[in-house]
Amino acid sequence: MGLMWQQTKAPLIVPLLKLLVYLCLALSIMLFVERVYMGIVIVLLKLFGRKPEKRYKWEAIKDDVELGNSAYPMVLVQIPMYNEKEVYQLSIGAACGLSWPSDRITIQVLDDSTDPTIKDLVELECQRWASKGINIKYEIRDNRNGYKAGALKEGMKHSYVKQCDYVAIFDADFQPEPDFLWRTIPFLVHNPDIALVQARWKFVNADECLMTRMQEMSLDYHFTVEQEVGSSTYAFFGFNGTAGVWRISALNEAGGWKDRTTVEDMDLAVRASLKGWKFVYVGDLKVKNELPSTFKAYRYQQHRWSCGPANLFKKMVGEIMRTKKVTLWKKLYVIYSFFFVRKVVAHIVTFVFYCVLLPATVLFPEVEVPKWGAVYIPSIITLLNAVGTPRSLHLLVFWILFENVMSLHRTKATFIGLLEAGRVNEWVVTEKLGDVKSKLGGKTLKKPRIRIGERVHVLELGVGAYLFLCGCYDVAFGKNHYFIYLFLQSIAFFVAGVGYVGTFVPNS
Repeated sequence: MGLMWQQTKAPLIVPLLKLLVYLCLALSIMLFVERVYMGIVIVLLKLFGRKPEKRYKWEAIKDDVELGNSAYPMVLVQIPMYNEKEVYQLSIGAACGLSWPSDRITIQVLDDSTDPTIKDLVELECQRWASKGINIKYEIRDNRNGYKAGALKEGMKHSYVKQCDYVAIFDADFQPEPDFLWRTIPFLVHNPDIALVQARWKFVNADECLMTRMQEMSLDYHFTVEQEVGSSTYAFFGFNGTAGVWRISALNEAGGWKDRTTVEDMDLAVRASLKGWKFVYVGDLKVKNELPSTFKAYRYQQHRWSCGPANLFKKMVGEIMRTKKVTLWKKLYVIYSFFFVRKVVAHIVTFVFYCVLLPATVLFPEVEVPKWGAVYIPSIITLLNAVGTPRSLHLLVFWILFENVMSLHRTKATFIGLLEAGRVNEWVVTEKLGDVKSKLGGKTLKKPRIRIGERVHVLELGVGAYLFLCGCYDVAFGKNHYFIYLFLQSIAFFVAGVGYVGTFVPNS
């Protein structure tokens, strides 16, 4: 065995590892340049940029004595939900509390619940608001075809929707402030080339546990930097699927909702952009919502958020290249920056380079990774990612370790999306818990006993063991001094492997 190893190591394994390292270094540089570019743009925007209300025409809609309420456009508010027992009252109540002339707004609750008890509760809640004079419609269908995209598509087919000019969409855990429509609709009324106005998310449970703090750091960067840069430079960004208002004519021109991937929101945004429509991101407008606080829910969500964009990229790259309605620069931005670097390269480099290849160089000293690739580039990228959440800078090390753990699932999901493998269209609705602590009488959530099979994750344990062995080898024989990182990262994988992450909710 030893002889066979020596004979295959030099001519086969070492050159292959070197090739993979060079490839990952090239991808790392691409990711680095992308992050630095966005960092420079966001600094310039903060120093010299103008608010969306200044870049576009924005005037508050005023009362007209002659026209009365008909001066206001008709607005449809859609709330898709599926077995949302813990939060349905919050979203319906917030939507019904939106400030807008009562005869110019329709609330549409699209209930795909399969639990009859929850369906009855949601219907009763709609009836309760209807008795108060709110124009609210409770809509169900006899199947769940297309999941959320299918529900939204069916909702648009009702006759009363034909009277509406704009549609606001809120997921079941989102709670818009009463002035949401007053701040968004004027963009659409006064700028006929704008199709979408997107608001920012505000997380009500960010301090629930360490895992929600980590999510806050990642999502704050997305909203503070990625969405802001896309809106300000190319008037394009990915629709977040909720907390946004669409011009219905633009939505229809783009082909409406499609269920070909698990990211129907991004799919619609890209198609609308290719038709020449512009998007506006209003970072000062925040809508409260809930982060997934159980590890199981977060893993399912990240699978969908990683698999869907990769699958959409594969399906739309040709269409993007062929379109004639947008500039070459915008095409390059969407294909290279928006899709390839952020949705594919970022996930693969994080896991393959930092959790597989870098540890492997400890076992193969012939393969060297330059210090700029192993230390400087990831350090700068990490610091640039942290700017969105200054209050969590002291958690940066935990965030790095946690993101590397999650990169395992994101990378797997990315390849599933690109190859259209088994779970490519898997849709598991993210579990919402509502205000868990108040339901437990203010008691602190305790960790229950580990149930083998329910909370043990073999992949994480396997990667953790690999990193730990590489760390031990580095201590004993290595010269790279990576062992501190390897031991810390292996502990993170072990912790995730036994499911000791996030909030635990008693079954009772």
